[in-house]
Amino acid sequence: MMLGADVSNLSGDARTAAAQGLSIVVPVYNEAAGLERLHQRLIELARSLKQRHGLAIEVVYVDDGSADDTLKIARALPATALDVQVVSLSRNFGKEAALMAGLDYARRGATLFMDGDGQHSPDLVHKLVTHWIEDGYDVVYTAKAHRDNESFLRRLSVQGFYLLINWGARQKIPEDAGDFRLLSPRATQALRQLPERNRFFKGLASWIGFRQIRVDYEPEARAHGRTSFNAARLIGLSIEGLTSFSVAPLRVASLLGLLLATAAFLFGLSILWETVVSGKSVPGYPSLVVGLMTLGGVQLLMIGIVGEYIGKILSELKARPVYFIAEHTVKPAEPDKAAADTPVGTAAG
Repeated sequence: MMLGADVSNLSGDARTAAAQGLSIVVPVYNEAAGLERLHQRLIELARSLKQRHGLAIEVVYVDDGSADDTLKIARALPATALDVQVVSLSRNFGKEAALMAGLDYARRGATLFMDGDGQHSPDLVHKLVTHWIEDGYDVVYTAKAHRDNESFLRRLSVQGFYLLINWGARQKIPEDAGDFRLLSPRATQALRQLPERNRFFKGLASWIGFRQIRVDYEPEARAHGRTSFNAARLIGLSIEGLTSFSVAPLRVASLLGLLLATAAFLFGLSILWETVVSGKSVPGYPSLVVGLMTLGGVQLLMIGIVGEYIGKILSELKARPVYFIAEHTVKPAEPDKAAADTPVGTAAG
């Protein structure tokens, strides 16, 4: 029985693989105000990539149960210079599920993931594609160049998260890496073959290996509205990532238990020494209460950590679908008059 997955049948030569084209996966949630503008920028990007690299492009919009007119607008978007797929989930399943749905429905060879809020600039895609086709990288991921505009507490929390999740891991997750990344055809196929339902996309995209390169960038300002990722959701996402991709919290719990047990043993020795040497016993009530409260709190913390992992095991055993599709439409690319009027060798956009 073969326990690994063989993707050697997919060409490692980027120029050959580029003939399969590129799928751009865009998860959207309540992005009605800026979706048309984003689509126009993607049309210009598709024209430019066609001129420079001969890439056939499709965009896959995954509507993650939006409550506004996002789905209605997505249905009406023109298929100019690129194929347009609209995948509508039956409810809000979360970004990880939307990314997985986009990966499942992408029909081209390579896959590019980007957000629908306008912060991931289509102009940067040229650099990602160049690293793939010209330099032969399989995973081209982006990361924030700096966090100077964020609070000290948030920066400290982010550093602590990556320090914890990478503790003891063979394959490190690059700090500040985002979901904005390009995967070659064989990297895309490798990611599809990972079976778990509790997915942490950043971790899995790093775990598959192959040649990877980092591209630092400055996120653009949101085209509209405000981010829905508040502090509570970010904490929840961090816990989800840690328990889905790392056993570091269990190691921390074990280490904490070892430290407390050692401290209790040393405290017991000190009591015994003082009793033997001076004949005086240490007053027991305060130390007893403090010790019981400390041990009780640590035990509850450990039970909570173990419970998170048991919950993940239960979810995997239930094997429920990660998402349900309520609607799926495909528009083939229409003849592009603008591109036909552009002289050969001139990049549009």
